[in-house]
Amino acid sequence: MPLALLALAISAFGIGTTEFVMMGLMPNVADDMGTSVPTAGYLVSAYAIGVVIGAPLLTAVGARVPRKRMLVLLMGLFTVGNLASALAPNYAALLGGRVLAGLPHGAFFGVGAVVAARLVTEDRRARAVATMFLGLTVANIVGVPAGTAIGQALGWRATFIVVSAIGLLAMASLAALVPQLPLEHQRGVGHEVRALGDRQVVLGLLTAVFGFGGVFAVYSYLASIMTEVTGIAESSVTVVLALFGIGMTLGALVAGPLTDRALRPTLYGGLGALAAAMLVFHAVVDVEWAAMAMVVVLGGLGFMTTTPLQMLIMQKARHAPTLASAGNQSAFNLANAGGAWLGGVAIAAGWGWRAPMLVGVVLALTGLGIAVLAGALDRGTSLSRSRIVARGIPRLRRERAAEGVPG
Repeated sequence: MPLALLALAISAFGIGTTEFVMMGLMPNVADDMGTSVPTAGYLVSAYAIGVVIGAPLLTAVGARVPRKRMLVLLMGLFTVGNLASALAPNYAALLGGRVLAGLPHGAFFGVGAVVAARLVTEDRRARAVATMFLGLTVANIVGVPAGTAIGQALGWRATFIVVSAIGLLAMASLAALVPQLPLEHQRGVGHEVRALGDRQVVLGLLTAVFGFGGVFAVYSYLASIMTEVTGIAESSVTVVLALFGIGMTLGALVAGPLTDRALRPTLYGGLGALAAAMLVFHAVVDVEWAAMAMVVVLGGLGFMTTTPLQMLIMQKARHAPTLASAGNQSAFNLANAGGAWLGGVAIAAGWGWRAPMLVGVVLALTGLGIAVLAGALDRGTSLSRSRIVARGIPRLRRERAAEGVPG
């Protein structure tokens, strides 16, 4: 694999760390800012809002910017956003810093996925994209626990200073290791916007919103589920989050080769297995060793859906893939917000801490249904095109014969 993928993975590590570390720092931030933990929770939503807004906006603005330069600029904005968070004098400023840090997230992964895919041969593209996303998964194993520990020991501001330093390292790595791509690969914003209207792209984005929403319906409340139902100590929550991150990493490693071999079956299998795993988790969550094992399984199956979805959308929008690819990141963050909200609604309704798992099952199966529908429609379209071509061949031969052209 090219060294440029290392630069993309380092960037993804920084992005993943800042996205999820707030979940572990909320009590510290709430105490320092003189607010409640639920109010501090809006800082998680603020980042997601930044992603949803920034993905299409920054991708459209940078449609004609060379991709290497675009990646460096996006990581520069990421670094500024985290530094602004570290220096925020009050809650409102911190909220703004979180939005600013989230703005380049979707655009970076959108552009980065296109760059990663073009660094390797066609039969290894999914593995290259999965390698970039490994940085995101490793962040959940190392970055988030380490960032939480730093914040608890030195104050939450120290965590964001460290993340800013990772951003500077990522910028240097991108500048040094990512090659310049030929300008003919760049497309105008009009091409990119039209790509979003493709039926297969729309169905792919909906699959991401519902299918991945099932993951976040459970993950958002995983700490409370494990302490309230399984009965683990609060001090062990970081271990649970690390186990989920290990599962994510394993899922990314497996998803790349499988997606290169069979894209849609990998997507179908991942979503179906995810729904089944959440049912199993619902049944065994009060058994500590089984619950811990299922945390790893859920992380792995959940992340197995990201690579095939990213590659599917890039294929279906192959003439202008960047905005569609970035839009997929917006879809994942909508899944984050929507899954967490629906899981919370189920808990608030008095259905108990197990309820988010059943919500996750419904969402995962809905995503699977959309994916299967998209596959059926795609096969139908391909078959119709094949028939049109087949019917046209005899006529073409007759026309060539009449003109005295061989074959």
